[in-house]
Amino acid sequence: MEYPAAWRRRLLLFLACGGGVVGCGEQADALEKADTIPDTRAGALVPVSTMASSRAAHSATTLPDGRVLVAGGFTMREYEAAGTEIYDPSQGTFGPAAPMRTPRYGHTATLLPDGKVLLAGGWAGRGEYLASAELYDPATDTFAPTGAMTAARAGHVALALRDGRVLLAGGVGTGPSFLSSAELYDPATGSFSPTGSMSVSRENHAAVRLADGRVLVAGGHTGRRADLSLHGSAEIYDPAAGTFSPTGAMGVRRHKHDAVLLPDGRVLVTGGSDERDGDGAYASAEFYDPDAGTFGPAGAMHLRRYKHHGTSVVLADGRVLVAGGAARAEVYDPEAGAFAIVPGEARMAGLYSAVAPLPDGRVLATGGYGEGQGPQTGAWLYRP
Repeated sequence: MEYPAAWRRRLLLFLACGGGVVGCGEQADALEKADTIPDTRAGALVPVSTMASSRAAHSATTLPDGRVLVAGGFTMREYEAAGTEIYDPSQGTFGPAAPMRTPRYGHTATLLPDGKVLLAGGWAGRGEYLASAELYDPATDTFAPTGAMTAARAGHVALALRDGRVLLAGGVGTGPSFLSSAELYDPATGSFSPTGSMSVSRENHAAVRLADGRVLVAGGHTGRRADLSLHGSAEIYDPAAGTFSPTGAMGVRRHKHDAVLLPDGRVLVTGGSDERDGDGAYASAEFYDPDAGTFGPAGAMHLRRYKHHGTSVVLADGRVLVAGGAARAEVYDPEAGAFAIVPGEARMAGLYSAVAPLPDGRVLATGGYGEGQGPQTGAWLYRP
C-alpha cells in the first residue's frame, strides 16, 4: 500500500525521534503545516555528493577561490576527530585536503585577510581541551602551526575584526573551567594576547560583529547538568578600548542558538534551548537593535531548532537562510517579517552541522547529527 507523502514524512520523523521524544509530534505537525504554505521565493534544498567522513561540530569555511574547507568534527566513533576535505562547487564534489596538525572538534575557523584560515582550540578527544592553533594555506594546501592561545578553550566564539585581528571569547577549558576570558589573535605576529573579559563565563553563546565594528555577545551557559546556568544577558566588545560592557538582555535565556547581522544593522537571534536541551528547544526569534541597545521579538520559526550556531547566512537579496538545528531549513524575509520553510523532500541531520555560502549565491550545508542518527556524511545545497 502506498501512503500519502505527508503521512510518510510524519512516520519517518516519529521513528527518528524514537517514537516518543517530547516535542516530536509538534515538529511533525509543523512540518506538515509548513509544507502546505506556498512560498515561491523560499528556494530549494537538494542533497549533493557526500563527504568522505561523517562529522559534527566541525567547521566549513569559504576560501577566496570559492571552494570550501571542511575541517574536523567528531565522527561515528565516539570522541574521534575527523580530518579535512575540500568541496569544489564547480565539480559538485568533495576531495581530500592536507591533514590538520591536530584533529579537533568544537573549534573555530576564521578566514584571515590574506586568505588563510585560522583554526583554534576545540577538543582533541574526551576531556582533551586544546590551546593550539594552526593556519591553513589554500595556495599550498598545507597546515602550519601558529602561536598557542592564552587558554585552552572549546565551544568558544571567534570573529574577524575590521583591523584583521581575531577576537576569541569564552568557551570551556580543562577542569572543566568555564571561561569569561577573551583574547586576540594578530595575524601580523602570529600570536595571541589577552584582552578584556566578559562579565560572565559563557559556552555555546553567539557573537556577531556589528556594522560599526563592535561585537555583540549574547546568551550561552555556565556549568553542566545539575549546575547548568543559562544566560539571557548580552554584552558588547569594543575593539578600540579592548573591553566588554553590558547591553540589553534577551527576552529569553538561550544557549546553543544562532545570530546573524541583517543588512539594516540589526541582529537576528534564532532558536536555542532552555535547560532541557532538545526537549526545550525554541522556535522563537528576536532582534537586537544596536542603536537602542535592546532586544525585541522577531516572530517565530516553523520549527524548533538548536545546536545551530554559525548556520545562518544572509542571502544576496537580504533574506536569511537558517540552515541548521532541524531537519528542514527556513528562510526569513525581513520585509515580510516572516519565516518560510524551504520546500523539498531533503532532510538534514541538523545538529552541529556546518554551513558555508558559495560565490554564486548557493549555500552548502554539511554533516551534523540528528533524525535519530549519529554524525553524517551527508551534504546539501540550498538554491535561492
